[in-house]
Amino acid sequence: MDSPETPERAGLTILAGFVRNFPQKPGVYRMSNAAGDVLYVGKAKNLKKRVSSYLHVERMPERLQRMVFDTHVCEVITTHTEAEALLLESNLIKQLKPRYNILLRDDKSFPYIMIAGGHAYPRILKHRGARTKGNEYFGPFASAGAVNGTLATLQKVFLLRSCADAVFSNRTRPCLLFQIKRCSAPCVGRIADDDYAELVREARAFLTGDSRAVQTELARRMDAASGALQFEAAASFRDRIRAMTAVQAHQDINVRSLGEADVIALHRAGVQSCVQVFFFRGGQNFGNRAYFPSHAIDDQDGEILEAFIGQFYDSFAPPREILLNVVPPSLDILAEALSLKAGRAVCISVPQRGGRRKLIDHAATNAREALSRRMAENTAQRKLLEGVAEVFALAATPERIEVYDNSHISGAHMVGAMIVAGPTGAAKNAYRKFNIKTTDLAPGDDYGAMREVLTRRFARAQKEDPERKLGQWPDLVLLDGGQGQLNAGLKVFAELGIGDLSVAAIAKGPDRNAGREQFFMPGRTAFTLPPNHPVLYFLQRLRDEAHRFAITAHRAKRSKAIGQSLLDEVAGIGGARKKALLRHFGSAKDVAAAGLQDLSAVPGINAATAKKIYEHFHPEG
Repeated sequence: MDSPETPERAGLTILAGFVRNFPQKPGVYRMSNAAGDVLYVGKAKNLKKRVSSYLHVERMPERLQRMVFDTHVCEVITTHTEAEALLLESNLIKQLKPRYNILLRDDKSFPYIMIAGGHAYPRILKHRGARTKGNEYFGPFASAGAVNGTLATLQKVFLLRSCADAVFSNRTRPCLLFQIKRCSAPCVGRIADDDYAELVREARAFLTGDSRAVQTELARRMDAASGALQFEAAASFRDRIRAMTAVQAHQDINVRSLGEADVIALHRAGVQSCVQVFFFRGGQNFGNRAYFPSHAIDDQDGEILEAFIGQFYDSFAPPREILLNVVPPSLDILAEALSLKAGRAVCISVPQRGGRRKLIDHAATNAREALSRRMAENTAQRKLLEGVAEVFALAATPERIEVYDNSHISGAHMVGAMIVAGPTGAAKNAYRKFNIKTTDLAPGDDYGAMREVLTRRFARAQKEDPERKLGQWPDLVLLDGGQGQLNAGLKVFAELGIGDLSVAAIAKGPDRNAGREQFFMPGRTAFTLPPNHPVLYFLQRLRDEAHRFAITAHRAKRSKAIGQSLLDEVAGIGGARKKALLRHFGSAKDVAAAGLQDLSAVPGINAATAKKIYEHFHPEG
């Protein structure tokens, strides 16, 4: 504090000014720099005391000193309790992604199994996204594969339908799923209402952990059917029991005593960490997923795990029990916060012995192995990036490569695409697609499309990050195409006044043969790489990924356009009126050509609506 004031330490003086007026209450504080970028979000039992500790910079690591010196604004939000502060902190970190916080980098939602309500014969299916009232949800599952495996078992054991309601209502005979004993065919009355309701009840019991009782009941029915010489029915029960037994046999560890729980283990190697999460519901393993949170080298293991848990459960309710291998620094407050979020008690523990300890050790082993694989992959990726720097004569190893491509069919539904790759592989959260908006492009003008994409991308970068401090500027721009695409890109950069980006283009060789690609760069003769060169394989993969992403975006746009109608553009015309118009005229094109009197003759279309439709298609009157 006695050090002389310097421009670099100005943030310290600014922060001291803010602290004087802070309340001595629990809450959340948020530090931002002069540009308004949030640097750090933290929680505190006493805001004044906690933020005051940042004034003693001599006790902090250099990383946090830089954060304090960069601080221009510090804002606080008070809460009633420290637990509420922890929930708010986790929410803000996930939303704002401050550079000095421990960050959970994952944008995937978890899949669930849903038993749909509102129908006499509920169906069972995989579900992601928002929940709808009246349906039942079971999960979360770690992956789509875990859900699909469980659904396959449920179909074998409980024979519940999975078809859409529209398909169900139009069936006149059983579908293939009935033939292969995956459905009881309620659509055509092959099962009584009460019997189907019983199957739904059993499936619900299985998903909530009462699988043993269900298996016992099936065994009783098999014996009864066999005793009554109903051997076909007995064989059906036998097959269903076998399917349930197969699922239970796949459990690696005996978890019968474990109900609804998540097992979370951290393994760390320096600045890199892996958090492995196993989901257990009703004693069944619903799969696992690995996460690699971003943190600093001086963050403690408990701090990393605590930050991870807060952000991890921000988007869905925590289970009743959470098992950890590392003690978080605020264990009791964390448990209180999660209980507050869930609306019921959530127990967090660090088991030391017994079956639960085995589960934790198993998760920790998986975390260690996943981190080892990731570090090996990153090492290989780093070598490839060093090879890219050598091939293209870059000043340093690229940290961010952007690859551009576009896709269309004869110029229709044209879409541009950008993919991003770096030291950790593909950065899919940075991928972008561009709907081509230029109206005067000739059909199939790939150069014009590339000019639009690059102009939009880098004009925005100049506006949002002119100092290039946010890591969003590429070290290499790679265009899918030959000399023409390169020239188009260079023209854009010249118009924007960007003269220091490395730009290259990749084109397939003679007869478009993969492996004979040519590379184009400004000021260099086109060149090729040996067919077995590892950098060539790497660049081919990047080009193919950009091509895949562009085609996927184009197909989605085309499918959406196919599903649209001319009538969708008429304001105030709902589904019922569209249907009435199409039934009367046969097509949207005929509706557009119809006269005012003909439109008025359609059932449900009054004079005012007919005039609105007519004027939409005949604006000249």
